[in-house]
Amino acid sequence: MAWFGARRRGIIQTIRTITEMKAWSDRIRQAQETIAFVPTMGYFHAGHLALMREARRRGNRVVVSVFVNPTQFGPKEDFNAYPRDIDRDLAMAESAGVDIVFTPSAADMYPAGADTFIRQERLPVHLCGLSRPGHFTGVLTVVAKLFNIVNPHAAVFGQKDWQQLAIIRKMTTDLNFDVDIIGHPTVREPDGLAMSSRNARLDPNLREAALCLYRSLAAAEGQIRNGVTDVAALIRAAEKQITAYPQNRIDYVRICDPDTLDDINTITGPALMALAVGVGDVRLIDNTLLRPGDQSLDTRDCRNMTGLPKTQSKE
Repeated sequence: MAWFGARRRGIIQTIRTITEMKAWSDRIRQAQETIAFVPTMGYFHAGHLALMREARRRGNRVVVSVFVNPTQFGPKEDFNAYPRDIDRDLAMAESAGVDIVFTPSAADMYPAGADTFIRQERLPVHLCGLSRPGHFTGVLTVVAKLFNIVNPHAAVFGQKDWQQLAIIRKMTTDLNFDVDIIGHPTVREPDGLAMSSRNARLDPNLREAALCLYRSLAAAEGQIRNGVTDVAALIRAAEKQITAYPQNRIDYVRICDPDTLDDINTITGPALMALAVGVGDVRLIDNTLLRPGDQSLDTRDCRNMTGLPKTQSKE
């Protein structure tokens, strides 16, 4: 059976052009089937596969995009160094039951003369947006384009990028996209390190230094359970743990309102603790939701709320 120019690879298929992707989505919608979508920049790991499996639960058909978006990288950031391996990605996506992998070119996504971008006012001027000006304009623009092209009923994003998830939810509401945005808890390595495509660039020494992100978040959860609510004290403890490794440089350690991302001084309710740390030349992020006075949550509940497991299992 032909699928609008899709290239068959076993069960999974790849689509390379916007025209073909839109035609496939139109056909699926006309057949009254639902489409669940996972936008990615590729170089898959188990975290990506968890998003794909969640998408499989949310729709009849699963589409994954692989596109390293140039507009979300700054001039001194790692666009060229970002790892890429499309054959590996296709095999992994197929193992997760993905139907379509959409692999557009930059020329197709941003044709000559394109100069329309989406900018959001409030949420981007926090956390990663402070040190990466223009980053979220690139993210919002490419996600909006992908929503228009793939036309999904639902889209799944990881909570490791909490700010990105919040910004995309806000855009979806503000611009009336008919897409259900699903957040999925962070998936971690057995030692706690949040899974990221950038982890492939960590040598053994940097890998050990990178564990300070998870350990700092876990320590803060322990302090909260012991009654510490002073934000400055929690941040100082995290910074001390992170800078114990000379390879590390802190971009930010913040505790803020999980919805507005505004800084807070005292924790009286759920609060987002978010970190961005340069480990060597690799920038990593992580977060957890601190919940004062709530020691009754079991491991499953904590992971579903925060993405930070009390155990060191991957899922």
